[in-house]
Amino acid sequence: MAIDPFQRRPLRLITTFGLGHMRPASGTWGSLPPIVLALILVAASLGPAEHRAVFDAAMVLIVVVFSWACVRDGDYAEARFGKKDPGQVVADETAGQALTLLMLPTAAMKDVRTAIFTIVLSFFAFRIFDILKPWPARSLQRVPGGWGILIDDLFAGVYAGIAVLLAWHLGVAWRG
Repeated sequence: MAIDPFQRRPLRLITTFGLGHMRPASGTWGSLPPIVLALILVAASLGPAEHRAVFDAAMVLIVVVFSWACVRDGDYAEARFGKKDPGQVVADETAGQALTLLMLPTAAMKDVRTAIFTIVLSFFAFRIFDILKPWPARSLQRVPGGWGILIDDLFAGVYAGIAVLLAWHLGVAWRG
């Protein structure tokens, strides 16, 4: 009997280092690493207000690495877990959340309290858009393999980023 060389392939990245196995709400767990990193960067004075390039580079790296993991291992993960876009695969949420954080307005990151509020708001906005999957995100899930796993979450990330930007600008105008 031949041994499948991919049978033992580790799925560390596509499960975001095992967070995809946590229940309930594995997608929520998968969204947390970029949030935690963003909060650490802000606390270390490496947030968008002080060092936009450092913050953005960290988030771009997360988007690229975890998107690549989805595309590379998506077919394999679907076969291994026996379903389309399995709950254990949360690299898509990790990438989508980092994309939202890339869109945060620098002005919302000027003081620690406002930065924390804005980062937490981006987390909730991303989770809402990831769950609701407004057009065209829901239909894009039908794309086969890793791209189908990933693309709806990238759309959710963009939608959440736009929502946070709008909330920020409306809040500034209202206080204004």
